[in-house]
Amino acid sequence: MSAFSNTDTGSKPADPYTAANKEGDLPVSEKIETLDKFVSSCKFGMMTTRDTTTGKLVSRCMAIAAKENGGVDQLFFTNTESKKTDELVGDPHVNISFLDSSGQWASVSGTTSIETDRSEIKKYYQPSLKAWMGDLGDGVHDGSENDPRIGVIRVKMTTATYSISDKTLLGFAAQVAKGTVTGEPASVNKLREISESEIKSWRSSH
Repeated sequence: MSAFSNTDTGSKPADPYTAANKEGDLPVSEKIETLDKFVSSCKFGMMTTRDTTTGKLVSRCMAIAAKENGGVDQLFFTNTESKKTDELVGDPHVNISFLDSSGQWASVSGTTSIETDRSEIKKYYQPSLKAWMGDLGDGVHDGSENDPRIGVIRVKMTTATYSISDKTLLGFAAQVAKGTVTGEPASVNKLREISESEIKSWRSSH
């Protein structure tokens, strides 16, 4: 029973799209590896944090620097002096959303830690970071791998939901057209969920 309902559909599904597209019994490996492949193809995601001073949610575009533990830990470079690090210290919970031009999407929830160990920074450092950090001309804050402002946000995934499709554009349009005429929900996507226990099990073996 949902917490909010505006009507009663009896024995029929109130959300037929989800019922038609949600995939249930799949190997964990298939679900996580497909998500990992999709995230890699997007590269950029919107990271949502909470501003603890106002309680408001804030989203920022972030580029994935690396992935660990079979793809369930995502790493992002950050300026340690930026506001988002303050927000993550106040509330380490984040959501990262990914979207491609065809409408496929993924939503990843996780908890964060901010890493400042230089060996970790050097492991994934990219020279292009200097364009974002700038060189302050003091011999320390120069945008290099030794710049103490450069840190890594590690996101440990807790749950994920994503929707992908193997339909061609023509096949997608045909399904939508059919649903429009017949009232049957369009079966156009593979809607998948990855639970916290599945992710924990995957992480422990990778």
